[in-house]
Amino acid sequence: MRAAYITTLSAVTVAETDEPAIDPALVQIEVAAAGVSYPDVLLSQGRYQIKPEPPFIPGSEIAGRVRYAPDGSGFSVGQQVAGFPFLGAFAEVVNVDPRLVFPLPPDLSAVRAAAIPMNYLTVHFALLRRGSLQPGETVLVHGAGGGVGTAAVQFAHALGARVIAVVSSDAKAEIARKAGADEVIRVDGFRAQVAELTGGKGVDLIVDPVGGDRFTDSLRSLATEGRLLVLGFTAGEIPTVRVNRLLLNNTAVIGVSWGGYWRTRVDYLGRQWRELLPLIRSGQIDPVIGTVYPLDEVATALTDMAERRTLGKSVLRLTD
Repeated sequence: MRAAYITTLSAVTVAETDEPAIDPALVQIEVAAAGVSYPDVLLSQGRYQIKPEPPFIPGSEIAGRVRYAPDGSGFSVGQQVAGFPFLGAFAEVVNVDPRLVFPLPPDLSAVRAAAIPMNYLTVHFALLRRGSLQPGETVLVHGAGGGVGTAAVQFAHALGARVIAVVSSDAKAEIARKAGADEVIRVDGFRAQVAELTGGKGVDLIVDPVGGDRFTDSLRSLATEGRLLVLGFTAGEIPTVRVNRLLLNNTAVIGVSWGGYWRTRVDYLGRQWRELLPLIRSGQIDPVIGTVYPLDEVATALTDMAERRTLGKSVLRLTD
């Protein structure tokens, strides 16, 4: 089979390698498409919390067809599935723990299916478990033109929230609207725009995968008892919090580490997927796809994401 290897940090090579052997405890999947996410960039640079020794096959999320399934797994040969192997997704064949394999509607394309696991399971955890989002609340989403951002916009909208998307360009504004944003504003001066859109009240929930110098104005944009969800720091800078700001308006800054939560509760992902599946079937969850790269262009896919040139969700196509 063909696979993409991180041979040395920041160097990726596509090469022929042996297929993994059948493991009677795991589901073997022939991969049609794999999602590309920001943790893949960090892993390739040795900057993620988990640091596998090169060479390794990156990639966290896949869609494809089952080649082998253990008895009692609930899956059958030929079934279309998504999966979350965490590593090894950028390969034509991968073995996955059955608890990290998810059924799909038969009419969903592999490209769209591969775009779901990382981002939508993350925002499901963020908005519901950590953010306690309620219908009718107002949600502000930073980085709303990217993969996590579009997922947050779409899922919050599906949950009955009013969604304000923050973007940095016309192209990203179009992507955010496609994801279902009710209003789209620019990052420059976003605090004043939020105040105008909310009549000075502020927003109930902020989804922030970006961090950086917008953090203080995000805190100032919260309504009373508002919550700011910290998902990551794609801007590179980790902001600090002056906790008196939280005290004055009864607001909260909440960390969101989906991976840190589910790794000791692996069955949690299946419960999440069962809650998402009706929304996938109805089309309320429909990932906004940006660029689809062939496997040979995996280095370009990672570079585009590292340099924040991507729109929506990036996907690798492994088979025609």
